[in-house]
Amino acid sequence: MKPAPGVRETLIQIAAGKLSAEAATRACLERVSAREPAVQAWAFLDPERALGEARMRDRATVKGPLHGLPIAIKDVLDTADMPTGYGSPIYQGHQPASDAACVALLRAAGAVVLGKTVTTEFAMAYAGKTRHPLNPAHTPGGSSSGSAAAVADGMVPAALGTQTLGSVIRPAAYCGVVGFKPTYGAINRGGMKIASESADTIGLFAREVADLPPLLSAQTGAPLDSYDKVAEGHLRVGLCRGIDWEKATPAGIEAFENAAKRLEQAGARLHDVAIPPELKAAHDYCDIVTGYEMARAYAWEWFNHRDRLSDKLRAGIERGFNITFANYIAMRGQVELTRRVMADSFNDADFWLTLPAPGEAPDGLEYTGDPVFNRAWTIVHVPALTLPCGAGPAGLPLGVQLIGPPRGAARLLACARWAERALRP
Repeated sequence: MKPAPGVRETLIQIAAGKLSAEAATRACLERVSAREPAVQAWAFLDPERALGEARMRDRATVKGPLHGLPIAIKDVLDTADMPTGYGSPIYQGHQPASDAACVALLRAAGAVVLGKTVTTEFAMAYAGKTRHPLNPAHTPGGSSSGSAAAVADGMVPAALGTQTLGSVIRPAAYCGVVGFKPTYGAINRGGMKIASESADTIGLFAREVADLPPLLSAQTGAPLDSYDKVAEGHLRVGLCRGIDWEKATPAGIEAFENAAKRLEQAGARLHDVAIPPELKAAHDYCDIVTGYEMARAYAWEWFNHRDRLSDKLRAGIERGFNITFANYIAMRGQVELTRRVMADSFNDADFWLTLPAPGEAPDGLEYTGDPVFNRAWTIVHVPALTLPCGAGPAGLPLGVQLIGPPRGAARLLACARWAERALRP
């Protein structure tokens, strides 16, 4: 069964009358039927419900900008017509009363919600059932494991994920797709199971950068042409050999260096970035801020269903409750200082190039990978995007990560389209 086409191709075919919403949805479901036993990307899927929603789109007289587009939703985002389990046995069969804001906006734009994708427990450390679509012995990353794997395997054109530390960028890189973490707050978080108020950001998975603008426009209300541009001229690229760079694998470093060389050959002007000390501090303090907030976000589960939490999550919540308020406030102040410093750090660069993960996806399913190259960008609220770039020794995808300035998501998307062409084999 063929992989489903990407966002842009699907929308073009539907607009031209070559494809109906029902046919697009049915093609996705057929791909899921063929591949789900191996990949296990879905937490909930009801084919008849999805087809019914698609038929409703086909009957509509007013067609939205995402008319008929099948899309997957990470199972920490509420859906009114499907269970939302947050990756936890506590919420098995839980049925929210309403859609999360981001889901409601997708539906208002005409998208068809195919189903709910697997998440780690509460989007934290304990892994779900999903396998890497290219090698089931390897993790697809986390916490947005099902969303990344479903898009990578061609089960669906696009998916929503969430990121507290590295839960969009890292699995996208592992699975060889485009992952985009927009500026903090760009996509409304109403109806999301929050882990960290300071960090949680809703993000997107797609096949290529050109697939992202219609999805982002539907979320923000900004005109499509605000995002749908390609950067031109000699772009200024800062090479960021990031914090804890020694954790990068030889294959990861080789991918980074090769990407830099290809960007330079395409006309970019490269320079090395000196990491601001404030950014290193934010990286180091991130676990204090997010840990304190996570413990309180899961207070009800902790005090009422502690025995149904995984050992990993129980240990994390206990650490969070042991962080003092004074320490939390002090560290949050340091992070807020870094956000102000970052605004001036891009005066000589259109974007920074760095790694999205140390290397390719680790072997095994219990460990979803190290977010060491993600946490700083998430906590300081800058936009980040990962592009596929080669393969590692196990034959699994490698990637590079593009970092934009604060509130610079539109410019980053334009630069990423240019970089994607330069890096394409």
